[in-house]
Amino acid sequence: MTVLENTPSAVLVLAIGVLFATGVYLLLERPLTRVLLGFVLIGNGVNLMLLVMGGRSGASPIVGNAPEGVRMSDPLAQAMVLTSIVITLALTAFVLAMAYRSWQLHGHDEVADDVEDRRVARHAALNAPAFQDADDTEPDRTLDEEAADVYDDVDDSGDGDGSHDRTHDRTHDDPAAHDGRPDPEERP
Repeated sequence: MTVLENTPSAVLVLAIGVLFATGVYLLLERPLTRVLLGFVLIGNGVNLMLLVMGGRSGASPIVGNAPEGVRMSDPLAQAMVLTSIVITLALTAFVLAMAYRSWQLHGHDEVADDVEDRRVARHAALNAPAFQDADDTEPDRTLDEEAADVYDDVDDSGDGDGSHDRTHDRTHDDPAAHDGRPDPEERP
């Protein structure tokens, strides 16, 4: 029976899987300390995976230093593990600084929902009917005609046709709007 020389131990593969799974689970939590622990566990899982990929240990990877017939260990895996350690340390320092700053400002390190994300979700819910195909009800209309009737989220007028003109409404509502000064909200 031939056994491959680079076959990793099942325990090491299981340890890599547990480190990755636990790290990803912790990354998805809201407190930054758990996110930090997730980064550390994933970093350790990457280090272990790179060492397992390097194969079995051998002589030092210096040409001429190993005795005849003894296999040298792979230096690339060792260099990649060293690089991974440095990257994990930098990422850990960054997330630790963010958690500390969040603790100073808010008294906790939990990441809150972004206000902009809520606004985007609200607009997406309002625009949901615009994504449905209307060809079933009116088969004689072209896509260009349908696109003209689709709600425009930039338009704040409420009529939905995208033809709202702020300067037109402003000039009718405010007689002082004709003083010749440009509107600061208008874009060129």
